Amino acid sequence: MKVKKYLWPVVGLATIGFSIWLLYHEVRGLSLDDVWGSLAAISWKGWSLSALSTLLAYAALAGYDRIALQHLGRKVNLLFITLTSFTTYALSHNVGASVFSGAVVRYRAYTSKGLSGTEVGILVAMCSFTFFFGTMFLTGLVLVYEPDITERFGDLLPVGASTTTGCILLVLCGIYVAGSLLRPRPLKIGSRVFPYPAPPLVAQQLIIGPLELIGAAGIIYFALPEAGNPGYMVILGIFLVSFSAALISHAPGGLGVLELLFVTGLPDMNPADVIAALLVFRMFYLIIPLVMGLIVILLFERAKLSEPDEP
Repeated sequence: MKVKKYLWPVVGLATIGFSIWLLYHEVRGLSLDDVWGSLAAISWKGWSLSALSTLLAYAALAGYDRIALQHLGRKVNLLFITLTSFTTYALSHNVGASVFSGAVVRYRAYTSKGLSGTEVGILVAMCSFTFFFGTMFLTGLVLVYEPDITERFGDLLPVGASTTTGCILLVLCGIYVAGSLLRPRPLKIGSRVFPYPAPPLVAQQLIIGPLELIGAAGIIYFALPEAGNPGYMVILGIFLVSFSAALISHAPGGLGVLELLFVTGLPDMNPADVIAALLVFRMFYLIIPLVMGLIVILLFERAKLSEPDEP
């Protein structure tokens, strides 16, 4: 148990250290003045569109919880769902190990609304699957549109992809969608019954899952200059690879991982511009939501403490 307790923090810190070391060799010619100059060069339009992309991403994340609650047949106030989802992801994106850190926040919030521990577990699994489904669907589309995108990373990532890979991913997504129309028997594990998501919920997953990633990638895209910019689909593809790698690494906030993969994946752009765009991403997607999320938690706990004790 002690090994498990410290394993992922150690893995995350090791990943951060290794990524920062590799990133240093990529950008060792940069200065803080270069990055500051790139930040100052971002237009108000770029800042505004990046902010709107952030709102889109977090609105879609609230949809994750809403879909899961519909699947469970539970009705919870939409404002409560939105605040819970926002706080969950604001913390988990920064802390790392998002499935576990997010589960703690959701458990505390949704059990106060009458959900059982098992139901919260199903909700967390459903939200994780919606993210996985959206990632797989978007990756399939990007690989069909830009099949050579993984070549941008050279030998940094042992990943090969092609149009065929993209088509396979899209077919797998199609099988999942078709499965909801066939209404298969519920899965039984012990005394628990897990029904297949209904077609209306799968349709929502097909929209909400990709929207969150589209919004998050848009934060970076709109903060980048036009010079050397390969276009939104390439930025989206690089984001999918880097964000997935950051989640797998369990590095808090993907620190170092995102920067390394983006600088490597955009060789035709000024590294200072890339770092500046990622700073905008971290501010809008990570730092500001983290501060707001902590405030929400304090207000929630204060409200719970002020409630009268049950007889």
